[in-house]
Amino acid sequence: MKLMFVSLGCDKNLVDTEEMLGILSDIPNVEFIDDETIADVIVINTCCFVNDAKEESINTIIEMSQYRTHGNCKALIVAGCLAQRYKSEILKEIPEVDAVIGTASTDAIGKVIKELMEDEYKKDEHKIEVYESIDNPVTADKKRLITTGGHFAYLKIAEGCNKCCSYCIIPSIRGHYRSVPMEQIIEQAAKLAEQGVKELILVAQETTMYGVDMYGRKMLPELLKKLCDISGIMWIRLLYCYPEEITDELIAVIRDEKKICNYLDIPIQHASDNVLKRMKRRTTNEDLRNIISKLRTEIPDIVLRTTLISGFPGETEEDHEELKKFVEEMRFERLGVFAYSPEEGTEAEKMPEQVEESVKDDRRAEIMEIQQDIAFENSEKNIGRDMLVMIEGKIVDENAYIGRTYMDAPGVDGNIFITTDEELITGDFVKVKVTGSVEYDLIGEM
Repeated sequence: MKLMFVSLGCDKNLVDTEEMLGILSDIPNVEFIDDETIADVIVINTCCFVNDAKEESINTIIEMSQYRTHGNCKALIVAGCLAQRYKSEILKEIPEVDAVIGTASTDAIGKVIKELMEDEYKKDEHKIEVYESIDNPVTADKKRLITTGGHFAYLKIAEGCNKCCSYCIIPSIRGHYRSVPMEQIIEQAAKLAEQGVKELILVAQETTMYGVDMYGRKMLPELLKKLCDISGIMWIRLLYCYPEEITDELIAVIRDEKKICNYLDIPIQHASDNVLKRMKRRTTNEDLRNIISKLRTEIPDIVLRTTLISGFPGETEEDHEELKKFVEEMRFERLGVFAYSPEEGTEAEKMPEQVEESVKDDRRAEIMEIQQDIAFENSEKNIGRDMLVMIEGKIVDENAYIGRTYMDAPGVDGNIFITTDEELITGDFVKVKVTGSVEYDLIGEM
């Protein structure tokens, strides 16, 4: 049985995909392939966080449905966030889909495929729907097949969210915040290290709140210390730390533990108090300035990544100018901007004073233009530094390799290009002198 997976959306979704692959890898006579034209089963793990993600998921389902009708495919399965949110619409509008699986039901993937592939199954007679409660406890005790190359892996430490920001649908499709038991995280991390993983990237909708629901207090610092004790792990990277939840204890652990990258992803969304209040965020402009100042004082070489939303309902030209000023003054090393996307069922969707699409896009472009100059200047400042680099791969037909420094998360940040006659392999750590920069990327030599 030839199985093909398409994993869309965030790295948290990718962990779900890897767990489904792990479940299916124990089924006899299963072969994983990446060719939809010969696949017996196609599984699409979908995203619907913003409109662009929703469109990508829908287009992918439609694209794959042709192989269900006219190709070799005998079963088309849709899982993940879009399946959780729009199961009725998917089954009605795309009849080629045989099964939909909710965000809390990926464990059922093996049973679903078995049922679909049985001889007596008749496609047009029934559809399979599997939906467990999105508030069920979460675990990390499942087998995973790592799809990131083997040298780094994402480690999901919690599921869901309790923040309920006015623009966000995550609580309604992923449930309330639930931490993964610490012993399971440590055990999974140790297994990953045994498999050759050298960088752990901690993810959750909000990593900073880890443990509050299960242990009654924030346990991320303790978790990090235990992960640092695992032999073979070289780097530990933290994503999605809400600024209001960053404690002095967490800062001290990042600063003092050598394995933890001095890199922090802190999604702030905006810097105008007016907009932050409408977003139901729990910070002010002053709060953000204070935490950024503290991080840079305590950890001088820290790299900060953030994300912003332009054109949120009620955002005035004054709010936008305040955000531009904030970006200019804070000089984030890494920054991305999304034009506001109204999501069905959210409070923000129904707010008055919706901003025109052209204005959203113009404001986004203005911020990105400011950030581009900052990013290029920050890259130039690294020239002359000696840095530890993880090798990601070789450039074909050249004596050159692509790598990442501690400043760069895979898939979202820059790279460093290294010229050397030495034979290196993916996952190697080497010392490199930065000799130049090209836009967001660096150039170096051994």
